[in-house]
Amino acid sequence: MSETPEEWVSKTAKKKEMNELQDLGMALTKLSDQTIKKIGLPEDLLQAIKDYKKITSNGATKRQAQYIGRLMRDLDPTPIREFLAKLSGENQAHNAFLQRVEQMRSRLIASDDALTQFMVDYPHADVSVLRTLIRNTRKEQEQNKPPKNFRALYQEIKNAMQSQPENDDFEENESE
Repeated sequence: MSETPEEWVSKTAKKKEMNELQDLGMALTKLSDQTIKKIGLPEDLLQAIKDYKKITSNGATKRQAQYIGRLMRDLDPTPIREFLAKLSGENQAHNAFLQRVEQMRSRLIASDDALTQFMVDYPHADVSVLRTLIRNTRKEQEQNKPPKNFRALYQEIKNAMQSQPENDDFEENESE
């Protein structure tokens, strides 16, 4: 019973692959239960991940991690890797969006001209609410008060910027 070179895999390579699967399983333990359900994992793996999250003993977590790794061997890891990569990309895009909102808030607080430009870019935004929040935020900062309006301004800008892409598509389709 001789194996061809393609079939033979060293013990080190097998161990490395199993460690990678275990690491992939550990990445799943960091996700919320609702996110994990979207992947479509088998019930036994879902239960093992839930159990891992409940365990507090260090030795028990190590054993549970090994068990998750063993369950991962029965699955094709490609869809899981793709899902995690997509999730990571979405998080990066979302973080970039939140930074744009933060920058816009800073510009609006610093300059009245920024509000005019903002209304050109986001005509559906409520200008009276924005003006009031900007004015109140400036007063808060001058008087060193808690940033209640500062936060409310952020939410108002975020809501206006989030709803914009749908309106752009609608307006483009109407004009064609």
